[in-house]
Amino acid sequence: MAAPSGGVNCEEFAEFQELLKVMRTIDDRIVHELNTTVPTASFAGKIDAGQTCKQLYESLMAAHASRDRVIKSCIAQTSAVVKNLREEREKNLDDLTLLKQLRKEQTKLKWMQSELNVEEVVNDRSWKVFNERCRIHFKPPKSE
Repeated sequence: MAAPSGGVNCEEFAEFQELLKVMRTIDDRIVHELNTTVPTASFAGKIDAGQTCKQLYESLMAAHASRDRVIKSCIAQTSAVVKNLREEREKNLDDLTLLKQLRKEQTKLKWMQSELNVEEVVNDRSWKVFNERCRIHFKPPKSE
């Protein structure tokens, strides 16, 4: 699933996480998708498993690239906010509201960065399952 066309709201971490949850639907359902679309040996003649695996491969690649862009975009946006707040904080060390806001944004940035690790695990799991079921039906192009 691609990111919504209206852009991504990186300001609220809960919304960011909800968007990623929706975007990870393909990965969450990959086992079911493979079980219902890639035939076992006894049904091999009825479905073009090569084409099915190719389409799933392309969908996974697009979903993973889209999520990667969303996560990295939000990290970049939040990093810029943290940088600006740090600069403001250096000018006004007594402003506790500013300090509180800086800490909040730093925490949000750490959570977003941790989503890159979650993404790696999700992607690895999906590719493992995909390769187990599709390796005899489809050979992905070599990555450059």
